[in-house]
Amino acid sequence: MTLSDAIKQEAHGLGFDAVGISRVAAESEDAATPLPQFLHRRLLEWLQRGYHGTMTWMERDAARRADPQQVLSGCRSVISLGMNYYTPHRADERPGYGRIARYAWGEDYHEALKQRLEQLEGRIRTLAPGAVTRWYVDTGPVMEKAWAQQAGLGWIGKHSNLVSPRYGSWLLLGEILTTIDLEPDEPGTDLCGSCMLCLKACPTGAITEPYVVDANKCISYLTIELHRPEDEIPEELAHKLGNRIFGCDDCLDICPYNAQATATDEPAFQPSTLTLAPHLTALSELSERAFTTTFRRSPLRRAKHRGFLRNVQIAIQNLRRVSC
Repeated sequence: MTLSDAIKQEAHGLGFDAVGISRVAAESEDAATPLPQFLHRRLLEWLQRGYHGTMTWMERDAARRADPQQVLSGCRSVISLGMNYYTPHRADERPGYGRIARYAWGEDYHEALKQRLEQLEGRIRTLAPGAVTRWYVDTGPVMEKAWAQQAGLGWIGKHSNLVSPRYGSWLLLGEILTTIDLEPDEPGTDLCGSCMLCLKACPTGAITEPYVVDANKCISYLTIELHRPEDEIPEELAHKLGNRIFGCDDCLDICPYNAQATATDEPAFQPSTLTLAPHLTALSELSERAFTTTFRRSPLRRAKHRGFLRNVQIAIQNLRRVSC
């Protein structure tokens, strides 16, 4: 068994559903530009369009964000890992209820992945003494979707999210950067073809062209990232939120590769009654302390109390608009 195979075996044993390896020195699609340079160029183009909105942290050190060697000195390989979070439950769409993105139905996925990444990191050091590693769960300067595609976990779809041929759109990603030179996997092949369903499904037209998303129009961005006191959702977009109070799954739900999605058995990702059927009136009355207590182990904390209540109020207004 090779070291790469041994690491994959350990990863699956810890509960990761998908694991793949890529080399940092890999070439990009044009077979002429090193992948980090290609990613840096694409990121700069996106930033120059202003598509990152108020997420100014993405502007800082863009070259480092595209090159794992600038994050971990001597990095030679990226181990990309995914956990399936799909459950077969359906959100309660009756009038008076809000809609929460599927990934936030259960507990905070950062904790579920963090524990396993730390364990896997320890096992890698046992398998390869002297190896230097560093893990992230979408909190570090790593373009995780691009490296996941390079590692063969799937491909980046036209909605800009990773699509797995086995798990569809429902993989949560983490990665371990390492100084070990590991045997890489074949990159994922783009299987979107001529399909444009995700672009058509987006309520706000945030997918401006295939593979490009303007965060300023994206409901996930509007309902989660805009939570500062001075942040408001533009009126022309607010009514398009419908009953969505945290995130949006429309471009994911419509993807044909989710037709045979496999349900996860991970307890942390199982939904609660509250996340499946969040009653708008009850939520609108949550005090800041009650919000913190209710969602202390939930991704919903990201929206902050003020941002979350604003989302709920918009959903209530949209309900009244429809009822009139």
